[in-house]
Parts: sequence; structure tokens; C-alpha cells
Amino acid sequence: MAMASSPDNSDHGTHVHSKRHLWGGIVIGILTVLLVASLYYLFRKKLLPALRRRQSPLIKIKQGILKVEETMLKKFQLEEVIKATKNFSQECLLGSGAFGNVYKGTFDVEGTLAIKRPHAESYQSVEEFRNEVRLLSRVKHRNLVGLVGYCEEPGPKGSKILVYEYVPNGSLLEYITGKSGRSLSWRQRANIAIGAAKGIAHLHEGIKPSIIHRDIKPSNILVGDGFEAKVSDFGLVKCGPTGDQSHVSSQIKGTPGYLDPAYCSSFHLTPFSDVFSFGVILLQLVTARPAIETNKIQSNYHIIEWARSSLERGKVEDILDVSLLSEPCNMNMMLKMGRLGLRCVAHVPKQRPTMTQVWQELQEALYLAEKSISKQSSWDSKRSVEYEYSQSSFVSINGIGFQRFHVEMENLSFQSTVLRCLENNSVSMDIDKSSLRGIYEEKSKEEAC
Repeated sequence: MAMASSPDNSDHGTHVHSKRHLWGGIVIGILTVLLVASLYYLFRKKLLPALRRRQSPLIKIKQGILKVEETMLKKFQLEEVIKATKNFSQECLLGSGAFGNVYKGTFDVEGTLAIKRPHAESYQSVEEFRNEVRLLSRVKHRNLVGLVGYCEEPGPKGSKILVYEYVPNGSLLEYITGKSGRSLSWRQRANIAIGAAKGIAHLHEGIKPSIIHRDIKPSNILVGDGFEAKVSDFGLVKCGPTGDQSHVSSQIKGTPGYLDPAYCSSFHLTPFSDVFSFGVILLQLVTARPAIETNKIQSNYHIIEWARSSLERGKVEDILDVSLLSEPCNMNMMLKMGRLGLRCVAHVPKQRPTMTQVWQELQEALYLAEKSISKQSSWDSKRSVEYEYSQSSFVSINGIGFQRFHVEMENLSFQSTVLRCLENNSVSMDIDKSSLRGIYEEKSKEEAC
């Protein structure tokens, strides 16, 4: 006879069954979360980038333009640029380089601007062009040529154009080589050096992350109104080291004669590489010679080796640009610039000054030079007043009048009765002949009596 199951056994079975359902639900929930997380990760890391790459070029360009517009730059239409440059005519061409051509453009609203039209192969991608625009939009300094806007046409082969402020007085190279037909005074050279150093220092220390120019040379230092220097051409710029980094690794790019040997041998790029290039420019401002002289018997004779001996001996006049001798020149300022240039090209990069130290030392030296000239001018003015007073003097001895005369010797005036200076050949005497005539007549009357 079958026995009926007890209530206790029935409750125990129900409890075990409920536990199984609970654990099953937990496991299913965990698996679901893992599956969703895996799908999300796959979508974010794999599918989404692929979808973005497959977007149409027009959508990509619009997204890029929106980001660039945040920099407050103007987007020029290609038709505007063509009209402003007369279809990129030779008449408007300002200069050419490895990166592209620069044209002078006249716009209806913006006025005169400089149009940089890179060669087709200058940018490997549209994004590379946009990165340069974003980078240059951060550069704001009175001694750096400012980026006004850009022109970006659709497609990989579309026009990529940069629009800069126009600097009217050409480049420093034109003044050093004499192509401008004008020479720079020692003050103008000092002020150009100070301004350019301030601009480069801003790239190194005024922007985070820092920017290394990589192509500092006279043709990239423009001369603005009031002969104010403006550093230009940022086609080779590269972000500098950040955090604990001592350098960034980079392919060698730049101009022979201005390239840092330490950078060339190690591929380690630092802000001191720009300092080396600027040191060469300082030497050129003093001497007006090319960085590398190729006409000498000794080929590739660098300005550093040519100028070093004279500067170390303090004989800056031996290497000075002859055009500086046509008017008074402050030799102390020129010597300071030359010796500072030698420090900038020190073999070990860390032994070079920073660009901030460079402009501060130059500015202090110019201040001292101006102060010395002011004192000398004040002394010369006082001496001139004394001279005019002495010229009007009249000497009377025993009733006989004598007119004082002065002696001029090599542009110096002497008011003295001592006549040993008459031994010099370059002597002129101014004598009041009417006074001598009167004295002669009185003497004749006395003899007649």
C-alpha cells in the first residue's frame, strides 16, 4: 500500500527548486552583462572607427571645419584667394621655397595679406593640414607672423592654403645680402635680434606643449613696420618634449648651415636646436656673411669658425660688416651680439642659453649702450657750449687787443695758446684779419713818432 508523501518533503523540494532558479537567473544576468560589455567594446574600438573611416569626404571635411572654426580663424573661399592674387600671378609672388609659394593678396575687406600655397605633395593627408592650422591658431605674439585664416577645398587633392598677415619690409636675408638696397644700422640689428628672440622664446615657453620651429634662418625672419622682427614659416614646426622628456625623436629637417649638429647626429630634437640656428643669425647680423662660405679654397667654411677667433680676442672690428662703418657704430653692442652668438652654438646643447636668456641679455646690452651714448651726447653738448663761449673771448695785453684763434686737427677743436699741435699737417687757423690790420696801423704810427 502506497504511503502518502509527507508535507516536510514537499516543502524541501520546492525550496531546492527555487534556489536553482535563483542561481540560474544570476548566471544568465552575468552572462548578459558580459555580452553587452563585449559588444560595446567591439563597437567602440572596432566598428565605430571603421564606420568613421567610411564616411563621405564631405562629412569629414565639415567636421574638421567646425573644429577649426573654434579657433576664430576665417575660412576663405578659393575664388576669393584667386581674385586677391590675380590667379596666383608672378606679379604677386613674394617668394618660393621647398614647401610652396607665397603670394601677396589684396582682399576687399581684409586688405593686404600673405597667401601661402603649399605644393601638392607638402601634406600627406587632409588631417595633417588641419593639424597645422590648429597648431598655428594657438600662436599669438607680436614677433610671430599671425595666421589670419585658411582655405580648404573638398577632397584629398583640393586646395590647401594658409593666409597670414602681410609684413611689408621683406626678410632679414635681403638686408644681410644687400638685395634690399638698404643697410641696417647697429640699433636696427640689435632690435631685430631682440624681437626675433622674443618670438622664438614664446614658441618654446609661452605655449603648452612647446613648439620647436626647426627652420630658423634669415629668410624666415620678416621685417615689419618700425623694423620690428616677425618670425615666419611654420611649415616644419614640431611639438617639443613634455613632462619628464628631455627631447623628441625626429627626422632631420631644416636648412644646411643652420642645423644643430647635435640634432643631426642623435635625431634628438630640443628647443636648443632653435637656439643654435639663432646663434648663426647673430653672427650674420654682425658680419653680413653667409652661414656657409663656398667660394673659399676651404670648402664649406662655416661662419662660426671664421668669426670665433676675432670674437674671442675682442676684435669685433676685424669681422664687422663694412656698411656699419659708414656711420658711428657701438662696438660694444656688436661684440656682445657676436659673443652671445658663439654661446648659442656651443657643442653641448645644455650649455647654450635659452631664448628667453638671449633676448634678456641683448635687451640689457642695448640699454647700456643707449645709456652710454646719452652720457656722451650730454658731455659733447656741454663741451660745445664752452667752445662757443671761448670763441667770443678777446684778450687785451697792455692796451693791445688780440683775437683768439682755434686749431682744428682731425675733426677735433682745441682752444689753447699752446702751439705744439701746429706740427700736425692737417691744421687750419681762423684769424680776425681786421683786428690784425688795426694792430699793424697802431704800431706804424708809434714808429713814425
